[in-house]
Amino acid sequence: QVQLVESGGGLVQPGGSLRLSCAASGSGFTLYTMGWYRQAPGKQRELVARISNGGRTNYVDSVKGRFTISRDNAKNTVYLQMNSLKPEDTAVYYCNAYPVVSAWGWGQGTQVTVSS
Repeated sequence: QVQLVESGGGLVQPGGSLRLSCAASGSGFTLYTMGWYRQAPGKQRELVARISNGGRTNYVDSVKGRFTISRDNAKNTVYLQMNSLKPEDTAVYYCNAYPVVSAWGWGQGTQVTVSS
């Protein structure tokens, strides 16, 4: 069983940057492809980026060139560096495996608000 704790969100102006962290406790983290997901008000949760246990990355088109996902397996942590933020990036951000491991549940998420 893995528990996930997201942090690093906040209020930022358009064009600004944030770095999100997802700390995983429990066993098995290093075996999984991990993903960052987001859910904006009134919208479904969507995958934003994912990283394999070997470091291969994929991004949704809307964040390519602006977001970078990384992981530190020694620390059981996944990161999301977000640059050139736009108002449409406003959402609650979550991490989970990819595909989602429903048995893990979802953490509390971290709110990202991009506004002037």
